[in-house]
Amino acid sequence: MPSPSAASVQRLTLAEPLTLDSGQVLNGLEVAYETYGSLAADRANAVLVCHALTGDQYLASPHPITGKPGWWQRMVGPGKPIDTDRFYVICANVLGSCMGSTGPASMAADGAPFAMRFPVITIRDMVAAQVALLDALGIARLHAVVGGSMGGMQALSLAANFPARAAAVLVIASAARQSAQNIAFHEVGRQAIMADPAWAGGAYYAGRKKGPEAGLAVARMAAHITYLSEEGMHEKFGRRLQARPDGTAGAKTFGFDADFQVESYLRHQGLSFTDRFDANSYLYITRAMDYFDLAEEHGGRLANAFAGSDARFCVVSFDTDWLYPTAEARSVVHALSAAGAAVSFVELSAPFGHDSFLLDVPALDRVVAGFLGNGG
Repeated sequence: MPSPSAASVQRLTLAEPLTLDSGQVLNGLEVAYETYGSLAADRANAVLVCHALTGDQYLASPHPITGKPGWWQRMVGPGKPIDTDRFYVICANVLGSCMGSTGPASMAADGAPFAMRFPVITIRDMVAAQVALLDALGIARLHAVVGGSMGGMQALSLAANFPARAAAVLVIASAARQSAQNIAFHEVGRQAIMADPAWAGGAYYAGRKKGPEAGLAVARMAAHITYLSEEGMHEKFGRRLQARPDGTAGAKTFGFDADFQVESYLRHQGLSFTDRFDANSYLYITRAMDYFDLAEEHGGRLANAFAGSDARFCVVSFDTDWLYPTAEARSVVHALSAAGAAVSFVELSAPFGHDSFLLDVPALDRVVAGFLGNGG
C-alpha cells in the first residue's frame, strides 16, 4: 500500500504514553488529523467528526493517494450542513489505521514495523487518542462530536467515557455494540486476508513489493455487500451482463470471469481498496469494532453509559440499512431516555443501505444542519 507523503499528513506526537484497554502501553503515539475552518477565540466552535472503518482524516479535502474528493465533502465546507464558516472541524485518523496515525505499519522502537506485534485496540482506545489530540489543541469541550458507522461508535464512546467533552452528540447509522452477524462478516474478511500467502503472518512490509492484495480485496468485496441494500443493488445492476472488453454486448462466457455487472463492480471495489489501505490495519480495526459493547463496559446496562450526561443527542438510522438497522438505533435511544438524556431520533428513507450516510440524502443534510445549529 502506498503511503501518503509527509507533506500531506498533519501529525501530532502525544507527549504522554497511552495505556490501552488491553493493559499495553503505546509510547510516542502519533495522531494524524485534518482541520477545516477557524477555531473561535473561546474555542467553543469545534466539531469532531469521527470516520468509519475504511475512512480517514480527509473528509473534506482530496485524498493524497487516490486524488479523490474527501469522503464527506458534500457535508463539510462553507455553507454546508457542517458549516466551516461557523465551525472548526477536526477529523483524526484512528489509532491502528494507515493514513498517518500509529498502526501496524508504523515503526516500533526497534526500527522495524510493528506488524502483528501491534497491540490489539478498542474503540475506547481510539477515542482516548482523539481526546489527547483535543487536549493538545486546547479544546476542553466540543460543540459536537459527529460520526457515522464506526464513527458513530466513537461518538457514543466519547459521550459515555468522556461525558464533559461534548455538548452535542450526533450518531448516524451505528449501534452501541457489534452484532453477531457483523462479527461474522468481519471474520470472513480477516480469514480472507490471513489465507493469502502474501500475508506472511503480517510481516509483509520489508522487502516485499506486494502484501496480501488478493485477500484484502476479497475482504473488501464481502464487506461492501453489507454496505448496500438489495433494492439499491437491484436498481443499479439487476442481472445485467457486463460488456466484453472488445466493446461487444454482454454475454455469458460459460466460465468464471465477471459475467455480471455486479461482479465487475465488486472486483473493482476490492482491487481499488488495496491501493489505499493496509491489510493489517483492516484486521486490527475490525477486531476493535467486534469488541465494542457499551453496555458491557458499563455494568451490563446500556443506560448506565449515559448516566448524568448533559449532552444533547441525535440518533439517525436508515430504513434500508441492514448492517446497523433501525432496531439498533432505537435501543440506543431507549437507553439515552432511560438515563434522562435529551435525545431526538429519526429514521430516514433512502435506497442506498448503510452507505446512505455518505451519499446524497438531502433529508440527512437537514437533520445535521438543524441539530448542529440548535444551541449546544
